[in-house]
Amino acid sequence: MNAIFPNHVTYEFVTLFVVLDPIASLPVFVAVTAGLSRRQSLLVGFYALGISFLVLLFFIVAGQHLLNALKIPMASFQLAGSLVLLLFGLKMVLGKISEEANAAATGSLLERAVYPLAVPGIAGAGAMLTVVLLTDNNTRSITEQVTTTGILLLCLAIFFVLFSLAAAIFRVLGRPGIEIVSRVFGLILASIAITSLVIAIKVSFGIPMG
Repeated sequence: MNAIFPNHVTYEFVTLFVVLDPIASLPVFVAVTAGLSRRQSLLVGFYALGISFLVLLFFIVAGQHLLNALKIPMASFQLAGSLVLLLFGLKMVLGKISEEANAAATGSLLERAVYPLAVPGIAGAGAMLTVVLLTDNNTRSITEQVTTTGILLLCLAIFFVLFSLAAAIFRVLGRPGIEIVSRVFGLILASIAITSLVIAIKVSFGIPMG
């Protein structure tokens, strides 16, 4: 993919925050922490955010090198990521993610944090693709890549604040409200995935973007 993100802190923050999509993760967090104390719930959130950071940090440090070593074009990576994101969005629309989250609610705190909250909820295909593009080795210096990593940490810190407020949000919206929010954001994610899919296909086949 030839698109380059503007090298601006505010732009990178907004881009990462939107792609990480904390609102869409709240219903999943509420489902996987059902029946836990507040301390345990926050611990699940902390584990999920830590795992998400490590996954995304891997793609920041080695993602582009890995793609180059495997001779995988960025457009192909975007195409695959878009398909995964589309499937995740459709699962949210159909309520499947809630079912999987409820199933995960019987495991240990770490198991609850890993799937589907950390991956693909937070560190999803879109987030992986975005951090690779934001830290493009061909256009960004080490200092700029470190800055992007700091912005990622800030976004995840905001996630933790939202997770700490999840119980209050749930009380206001109720389970039906949470389900509606989950389905709406699932539809938005599916729409984003299809747009990204179309762009990847155009780039792959040299079709004009107009």
